[in-house]
Amino acid sequence: MFAAAAFCSDNSSCTVHDIPPRYREEMRAFIKKISAYAKAQNPHFVVIPQNGQTVAWDSDVPTDENGVPLTEADASYMDAIDGCGREDTFYGERRAGKATSSRASAYFVGTCKKFSEKGKTVFSIDYCSSRAAIADSYAKNAAAGFIGFAAPDRNLALIPEQSGYGREYYPYRKNRNDVTKLSDAKNFLFLLGMSSGDADGSALIEKIRATDYDAVIMDAFIDGGDVPFSRAAVESIKKKASGGARFVIAYMSIGEAEDYRRYWDERWVHGKKLTKNAPAWLDKLNPDWKGNYKVRYWNEDWQNIICGGKDSYIQKIIDAGFDGVYLDIVDAYEYFEER
Repeated sequence: MFAAAAFCSDNSSCTVHDIPPRYREEMRAFIKKISAYAKAQNPHFVVIPQNGQTVAWDSDVPTDENGVPLTEADASYMDAIDGCGREDTFYGERRAGKATSSRASAYFVGTCKKFSEKGKTVFSIDYCSSRAAIADSYAKNAAAGFIGFAAPDRNLALIPEQSGYGREYYPYRKNRNDVTKLSDAKNFLFLLGMSSGDADGSALIEKIRATDYDAVIMDAFIDGGDVPFSRAAVESIKKKASGGARFVIAYMSIGEAEDYRRYWDERWVHGKKLTKNAPAWLDKLNPDWKGNYKVRYWNEDWQNIICGGKDSYIQKIIDAGFDGVYLDIVDAYEYFEER
């Protein structure tokens, strides 16, 4: 292996074999590792990466005028996942409530269709609150063959129909049937920032139980802290209010570390800067999201936090009885490619 001196992104000395030559390939490998780990315990466990659809291709493949790859995606990566998530498909790219630019929308739709053509379910989240935008979002997602959720709150901190938003859209395309596979889903709820309101999360669980969504994507930990929702709590929301079975999927960020998570050590950061105690995998603060830090996701120590045995993040999700995992900040490779 190489042993020449180099500099990491924080200007500390490292060797070139600490720096992966292909950031997309490293992210693909990480996701495949997570998938293999989870599916070895539950073959029906679903893995859904959000954003960063082009991780499925190398950076040098030919694309069309919208940036959509013209070649086949990495087959082993496609085999490892069950769907994909996409934010801002039609609304929210520039700011919540504003229509996404036509060029960006064409790119988002085009890359996501590459997944749906392979039988992968596409979950599309738009950020819009006006009745006209909500209706337009659902219509456009349905036309594209995606499952849409028009989120009226960028922080995903509310259940729309319990917060004054129209029940004709929440859930959209209400479905009383059992959802036994991901492709059965007609609608979904994405809920992350809503406070549980009590120590055991029971108040939030009751609110979710009262909904009729085919799939719920939620945090696996009560208020994002140290305590995961109990298996009994998760099992209790696997039935829709109308009685049909649904999927309950846990959110997990793999391309950024969050300073409110169970793995965090407050000694790693002073103010907004990393200290000498910071681990080698920790990178700069994301200025757009308080408490979120970029990570060198190819680093073995970071990967062990996420997927490294009985105390790992993914194992806690599996133990709590979730039907799958929704992987965020997959597009972290873009941050490193651009530097």
